[in-house]
Amino acid sequence: MNTRTPSLLFAVALSLVACKKEPPSRWDEAATKAPAPAVSAASDIKPGSAFNALFPSEGTEGMSRVFTAEKPGYAEAKLRKDGGDVAVLSISDTAGDPQAVAKFANATDHLAGMPVVTVGKNQSALLVKDRYQVKVSSQTLDPEARKAWLKRFDLNGLASL
Repeated sequence: MNTRTPSLLFAVALSLVACKKEPPSRWDEAATKAPAPAVSAASDIKPGSAFNALFPSEGTEGMSRVFTAEKPGYAEAKLRKDGGDVAVLSISDTAGDPQAVAKFANATDHLAGMPVVTVGKNQSALLVKDRYQVKVSSQTLDPEARKAWLKRFDLNGLASL
């Protein structure tokens, strides 16, 4: 027997073991069964900067407006008066998020023909063009005052995006 034979046999055995395919794990199977994200909806999401000009104007009712967040599909600003926060205003693009839109299905209140809902006791939200959610959140403003702030957004401009 050649002295190289054991080395050769070891190399062949090692390559066979290395080539052995493991059965798929439950994680591999779950990944193949998971639904693919809605690429068309996600790629159509508006940048947060597209919403900034649609917020109520600086100085409305003596309030300052401070933008606090901006990311794809979302922009947020705080309303401040006398150094304190009065409300948080936001616009979000609900493209690809049917749950966000679903909460407006049974809305009994409307503003300019668009559904308005109260979320919890401190938020009022409006759905523009079945896509853009405009929200006013406040610990101090009542539902009517929050609705008045919803009216101050440029809703026509938002609908035309």
